Amino acid sequence: MILGAGERVFARAGFNGATMAEIAEEAGLPKANLHYYFGSKQELYAAVLERTLHDWLVPIDGITPEADPRQALEHYIRAKMRMSRERPDASRVFANEMLHGAPVLGETMRTQLRLMVRRKASVIEGWIAEGRMAAVDATHLFFTIWAATQTYADFDVQVRAVLGRDELKPRDHQRATEHVVGLILRGCGLGA
Repeated sequence: MILGAGERVFARAGFNGATMAEIAEEAGLPKANLHYYFGSKQELYAAVLERTLHDWLVPIDGITPEADPRQALEHYIRAKMRMSRERPDASRVFANEMLHGAPVLGETMRTQLRLMVRRKASVIEGWIAEGRMAAVDATHLFFTIWAATQTYADFDVQVRAVLGRDELKPRDHQRATEHVVGLILRGCGLGA
């Protein structure tokens, strides 16, 4: 409840524009209760970012040496697309953090995220070596997946404008998901 409210307010106002009073109101809590759980706006902001990164990375666990490459990548892409649809504000807060040089998540990106991507890229490189998928740059494959999936949250205004929609409907999200899944899988030589 509190982290969801933080996502919405930080996405709307940015870190500097957001206030604990607004977040408390969004959460339906007295401001004192919010401060009981989070002593400062910085603590709450860091928690929102950490939850977003964690939730985005859980589906990557399916990328293992014994997994079927097509199924594992498709599962990951669909999970990322679902999160962009269900929690667009989380993606926007994360994007804003990146645009500002990752002042809060920088160390996590350089250590934990870098290590995790290296491990999962090694799995993909193993699949390639075994002839289970086409040769791709495994690290840049993750960048491509992240960019393609998060654009539907981060650039929702642009997507809606081009599609001529006031809001994206479930069929729009489904169409986008099938496009992204098919495009990436075909690029990996995994058919569609």
